[in-house]
Amino acid sequence: MKKRTLLRVPVTDGLKNIYAMDMHAAYQAACMNKFNVDAFGRLAAAISVVRTALVRHETRILNAVEILDQTIAVLQRVRNTGDETGVWEIAEPDRPAIADGIDVAEQCIGTLDVALLAETAEQLMKEIGAANQGV
Repeated sequence: MKKRTLLRVPVTDGLKNIYAMDMHAAYQAACMNKFNVDAFGRLAAAISVVRTALVRHETRILNAVEILDQTIAVLQRVRNTGDETGVWEIAEPDRPAIADGIDVAEQCIGTLDVALLAETAEQLMKEIGAANQGV
């Protein structure tokens, strides 16, 4: 039996732009004091999908996962504060870590493929759904 070669469909500029727009629009909203839970969700989802896809893809991009982990740690603090107070903001000292994560995610997304991003997003949504059912 011949081994089937999987077709790798690279991320197009259009898909890359969708991720970039979600991240940058949310970040800009935070910088203009117009950040909210929806903007937070778009930013956190995009960063998390790219980070998890990079790990699944076993990326060799220097420090990418570590930088994204730092960004996710900041986003987790933002979420905790937002959940407790109802105030959604990225504090000034935390903004460089978020900006760095967005830049790294944009650089790395082109190394991934469409199916990997879709599968990763679906996996994360299932995990979130399962975690929320346990609450």
